[in-house]
Amino acid sequence: MEEMEKRQKNFIEEIVEDDLQSGRVKKIHTRFPPEPNGYLHIGHTKAMCIDFGIAQKYGGQCNLRFDDTNPTEEDVEYVDAIIEDIRWMGYDFEDRLFYGSDYSEQIYEYAVALIKKGLAYVDELDVDQIREYRGTLTEPGKESPWRNRSVEENLDLFNRMKNGEFGSGERVLRAKIDMASPNINLRDPVIYRIKKEHHHRTGDKWCIYPMYDFAHPLQDAIEGISHSLCSIEYVDHRPLYDWVLEKLDIQSPPHQYEFARLNINYTVMSKRKLRELVEKNYVLGWDDPRMPTLCGLRRRGFTPESIRNFIDLVGVSKTNSVVDWGLLEHCVREDLNKNADRVMAVLNPLKVVIENYPDDQVESFEVENNPELPDRGTRKVPFSKEIYIERDDFMITPPPKYFRLKPDGEVRLKNAYFIKCVGYETDVNGEVTLVRATYDPASRGGESPDGRKVKGTIHWVSARHAVDAEVRLYDMLFKVENPDEVPEGGDYKDNLNPDSLKILTHSKLEPALAEAKPGDRFQFLRMGYFCVDNKDSKPGAMVFNKTVGLKDSWAKIASKD
Repeated sequence: MEEMEKRQKNFIEEIVEDDLQSGRVKKIHTRFPPEPNGYLHIGHTKAMCIDFGIAQKYGGQCNLRFDDTNPTEEDVEYVDAIIEDIRWMGYDFEDRLFYGSDYSEQIYEYAVALIKKGLAYVDELDVDQIREYRGTLTEPGKESPWRNRSVEENLDLFNRMKNGEFGSGERVLRAKIDMASPNINLRDPVIYRIKKEHHHRTGDKWCIYPMYDFAHPLQDAIEGISHSLCSIEYVDHRPLYDWVLEKLDIQSPPHQYEFARLNINYTVMSKRKLRELVEKNYVLGWDDPRMPTLCGLRRRGFTPESIRNFIDLVGVSKTNSVVDWGLLEHCVREDLNKNADRVMAVLNPLKVVIENYPDDQVESFEVENNPELPDRGTRKVPFSKEIYIERDDFMITPPPKYFRLKPDGEVRLKNAYFIKCVGYETDVNGEVTLVRATYDPASRGGESPDGRKVKGTIHWVSARHAVDAEVRLYDMLFKVENPDEVPEGGDYKDNLNPDSLKILTHSKLEPALAEAKPGDRFQFLRMGYFCVDNKDSKPGAMVFNKTVGLKDSWAKIASKD
């Protein structure tokens, strides 16, 4: 809420304030209307934040209404997941949970009223014929042979449609508007169709279902919605929205306003495509951390605060654009930098034996948990003769300006001692298997008693106390910015990134992480931000997901603009 107050008002907020000041509405009432045919993704959060955020800012209410008028692909699994995601994002619809199917009888009666007014008719053209008769952007459509049926005949046929006398697709109910309209949406649009499918809530009670363009304005009116906020593709549908409300004499009708969709590079925002990735096993479920779904982002370690901040930075406009995924990473990085405790974890371990350190000695170093939040206190980190360091932190023949460990070289162990490499061992392939070192007892805490300078500082974990863990490193799901950009005959799946997941099975963590719980987030020093997996991680078999790295390339680019 504070962020919304600080920035300049967007055009929706200006409309809302004008409506309140003019008295057109007494109270703001919005709705968030997802279709339960898949899981919510990052694109849906823009509508969610606008719908709930506008209501919150202006002391109004926001309904959650499931658009469940298409039984073919809808499921209670998606209903439950959407509710969970909305609550995780921090929004409360209180007792205002509705379903489009709640209004089946009322919407049906509205359709009957249109027929009685001579404004709707039952048509027998099939889908292809209706498309052919509709015309093009440059040519008007032509009327159906059944357009001028009598009111009585249409009432009888529509009732028979409701009673199941016709098969799926054999009849439709169309609004009678204008087949020559420059807006194709007004060329006698279909407002009811037959679908003999089992509905997840109403069972087999209904076999006819309203089209969204017909149900949407009436559902809004029934619920007393003041501002129906939609994405930009509904601009051309607004005349039909208004036509339905006008012809049915709806008093104090709601108004529809449109804003630009959220598009992000290196991903797809099509629920159909995301569903295909899941069902054909290109990913490991809707909550795969590579997916742009909210459950996937949650599992990866993204926070609701970072996503809300991202949506606020993207802003509300009327022009579609593509947002850099790096901005979303920047937002979660900023949030976790403030709130995530710092710990040491060695992802690709290489053992170091400190030869002059007593065999059985164990020391503890007191380390602060989060320098951004002193109230988080400190913890004890054990140190012993054998430690693990990152494999990349030792090189036999390093390049220039390599300040980590090397033969005869010295580095600082974070919060501990200076150590110097005095030898190493390799396997038959020349890969280093062990490093031998000595330590300077006078350098405890990482400070030099004689003033010598050691440029490199690396992290470490005591081998005796290390916690074993699996660490999953994630990259972009797609290897190109626009996955839909493919050669003729190609497919968006051709652009999947084969290196989007790398699993490290032998990582070593400091012992404090043995108590970490699913969903806990940490900064692994020098490595990035990580989250305890909320599905596969168990005591004694820890699994961590990489949320984002430490490097913020987007912030650097933004600072130059």
